[in-house]
Amino acid sequence: MASFHRFSVVGNLTRFKAIRSMQSHKACCLQFSTSTSARSSHDYLHESILPTMHFQAGLPRLPIPKLDKSCQRYLASQEVMLDADAFEHTKKVVEAFEKNEGQSLNSDLIANDKQNKHTSYVSDRWFHIYLADRVPVVLNYNPFMCYKNDERPEYNDQLIRATNLTVAALKFMKTLRANKLDPEVFHLNPAKTDTPGFKKIARWIPSSLAAYYAILNKAFPLDMSQYFRLFNSTRVPQLGKDVLKTEPSGKHLLVVRNGHLYTFDVLDRDGNIVPPAEIQAHLQYILKDNTPPPEHPLGYLTTENRDIWASLRTQLVNTSARNTEVLDKIDTAVYCLCLDETAPEEAEDMNRNMLYGDGANRWFDKSFQLIICKNGLTACNFEHSWGDGVAVLRFFNETFKYTTETPSISPSSAPASIDSSQCVSRIQLDLDPQVKEGIKTARQKYMDYTGSLNVETKQSFSFGKDFLKSNKVSPDSVMQLAFQMGFYKLTGKVAGTYESCSTAAFRHGRTETIRSATKETKMCSQAFMEGSGVTDAEKRSLMQMCSDKHNQITKEAAMGQGWDRHLLALRFLAQDKELTPDIFTDPAYAAICHIIISTSTLSSPAVMAGGFAPVVPNGFGVGYGILDNEHGVNITSYPASYNVKDYVECVMGSLNQIHDVLQATSNSN
Repeated sequence: MASFHRFSVVGNLTRFKAIRSMQSHKACCLQFSTSTSARSSHDYLHESILPTMHFQAGLPRLPIPKLDKSCQRYLASQEVMLDADAFEHTKKVVEAFEKNEGQSLNSDLIANDKQNKHTSYVSDRWFHIYLADRVPVVLNYNPFMCYKNDERPEYNDQLIRATNLTVAALKFMKTLRANKLDPEVFHLNPAKTDTPGFKKIARWIPSSLAAYYAILNKAFPLDMSQYFRLFNSTRVPQLGKDVLKTEPSGKHLLVVRNGHLYTFDVLDRDGNIVPPAEIQAHLQYILKDNTPPPEHPLGYLTTENRDIWASLRTQLVNTSARNTEVLDKIDTAVYCLCLDETAPEEAEDMNRNMLYGDGANRWFDKSFQLIICKNGLTACNFEHSWGDGVAVLRFFNETFKYTTETPSISPSSAPASIDSSQCVSRIQLDLDPQVKEGIKTARQKYMDYTGSLNVETKQSFSFGKDFLKSNKVSPDSVMQLAFQMGFYKLTGKVAGTYESCSTAAFRHGRTETIRSATKETKMCSQAFMEGSGVTDAEKRSLMQMCSDKHNQITKEAAMGQGWDRHLLALRFLAQDKELTPDIFTDPAYAAICHIIISTSTLSSPAVMAGGFAPVVPNGFGVGYGILDNEHGVNITSYPASYNVKDYVECVMGSLNQIHDVLQATSNSN
């Protein structure tokens, strides 16, 4: 069976190809109410000229690619991985599918799509993949993004940063729900369209037509249907398939420290944000709580197999009415704030702490967790089923901007004179022997599988985007080429490779895969092998071919013209009809969907680093970044994979070779 395990990761969320959209309900669930009384403008980050969801109704629908085009693209991806005989077999299988079962399945897919114009043809299936998977969410799904530190060291104090980020998060939530958050738009010509004038005109155009007006002016509104899941949301374990629970009426924050769970209200009865000094006082109270860590920390339950966790949750609910009430309190909290006792200094320690950390001090089922260490190092770890990251990065960037430019409190600010013991509740559940044993078992399994993860990080200041752009090659294509070259040096093979691409320009578009292992990257990898006899000029020409090809397949994917999602939808339809087309039982299909190199990149002024675990036991989780004058990788693996240190050295060595060739040929010109 092909592996579709954790198919989407954070991705390059700052560029059009990497901003992801999210499936949602039939009607747009983001029709925010503005009827609540006592709304203070001080509670908003800003007040947009355009309503947040102004473009949503008019977003174009995700196209279903032509069947013959998907088959051609699929074969092009397979050709680079298979030997001649295997490729000839797969080619015949694909041709037969295109002429026979594929025709009827594709017709059914098109018919179903026409009956569900509120969404996209991939949305429900994609959503199902996440929620039906029974593996633990930690490592298998949840990625992290680490904030850059505030340039003012005193603002990185744990209490100061936690307070300011909490207020910033609440302001973001209030701005969003009041429909005052700027719509998410990708501007090809910001000077023309990212302006008050453009927005004022767009505001007077009906919502059903506003997106078309924007697109005509080369401004591309992006799907925002996932945003409503950001706050007051959690993934609730159930046997067979989990569900998402969102309750916007929740006014409290969930805080985890030393394995204890606390809650306190951050919104008053009218929905206004509690004064920052009071939030500061409550967090200070929690930080000073010297209660010994619990013997059975509840957080470990969220690290379990989903069916096991579902059974234990049912046991908790059946034990007492108080447990039901407490679990609902956790589920409906605005978000989860983790106050860690750790203070990571090294890159590897930071990656481990933010990717999984102390399972006792986490609640991995919440839509997102803000993790703040003793030294102020902060990250966002988010549950992946509800969305693909677009909302998370927007939240990330907005909160970083607010806390670094207009923070609510300063190091000289005094906490409010308030009795926090009357406002802060430490969560207590009634645990029977079965649940206690379940927590004990979950903790041991957690220690075992997180302990098996390898992490390797490297950074180089030898060159970055500026150098590559001056040499007229795409920076992202160079990084992807280096991953291919590194793997080829290490193994002499080409691996199934995944690079996520946003289809957020379409309603509920989700993502498409950029299959960055191409015929061009294979030829280039071979040319850079020692003793190849290929000249620098020829290598540069091959690199240009790789860049051009990568740009092409990126554009195709962004327009919904990849093959992965189309074939996935057809495979699910075949299963529904109890059909088994040869294309899906062909070993080549399983092999190419077994993602050995899963890649994701972040480039944002707010982001220090990001990371995730491999998606298969013998694969690599490749987080990478390339800035103006530097680049780096953050790569994870398990024992079943090739040595991660060796792979990182091969990748960084390949990047150095690429730099040297570009520099040499540039000088010669």
